[in-house]
Amino acid sequence: MTQPQQWTGVGRTETGHVRASNQDALALLNDYGVWIVADGMSGHPAGDLAAQTAVAAATERARERAAWLREHQNAGAEFVADLVTNANQRVHDVILAKPFLKGMGTTVVALVMTPASMPVAHIAHLGDSRAYLYRAGQLKQLTRDHTLVEKFVQRGLIDAATALTHPERHILTKGLGMGVDMKPELTSTPVTPQDLILLCSDGLTKMLEDTAIASVFSRANGDPHRACHDLIEQALSRGGEDNVTVIVVAHMPPAVTAV
Repeated sequence: MTQPQQWTGVGRTETGHVRASNQDALALLNDYGVWIVADGMSGHPAGDLAAQTAVAAATERARERAAWLREHQNAGAEFVADLVTNANQRVHDVILAKPFLKGMGTTVVALVMTPASMPVAHIAHLGDSRAYLYRAGQLKQLTRDHTLVEKFVQRGLIDAATALTHPERHILTKGLGMGVDMKPELTSTPVTPQDLILLCSDGLTKMLEDTAIASVFSRANGDPHRACHDLIEQALSRGGEDNVTVIVVAHMPPAVTAV
């Protein structure tokens, strides 16, 4: 008897060659159709704790509300927004309990795939961890970085090429821990069984431009395990200047998800 097809994520995180510790965190909740990447803010207190707190809170919330989502399959955007909002509240609760952690924060990008006949990828994010869609040889960025430089680009003050090397390109304008009322940006896009979805911390996009990421997907030929492994290895081989975390989500039989 063949296994049913479902959306399954393959994930990996590495410290890299420069950082002393890994301040990224991830969750692969394949049974719930939920995947999460968080990247603790460097230069701030306890970035690793912020990322771990956010992922743990979102994971707990996803499990609590899984039955609700099955009954409300058109409410995927509301569901994923709630995960991130709840995670932000949990980070602020930690700061309130331990004032010496004031300034602690993390980015987050969360994906929920609704269990419907016409699946839709619902994404909520804060910060510069990203989501991409790979379809028919083309890579499309689904999220917009919440950074100072991205604001400059939107206002026409600098072009996209200049933004890639701008000295302030990693200054965040939004993130978990940066305001108790912080609301995530939401994106929803229909997907097909041939699509691959990438969630990643900026440790990947610092090292690989979008064209290089697309090339890795092309060579992987639809295999999320290979795509995840090769993306991490390429980021490390190009210097591994930051922690790097990758999740690749594909329509495939349930399987082992660590590479």
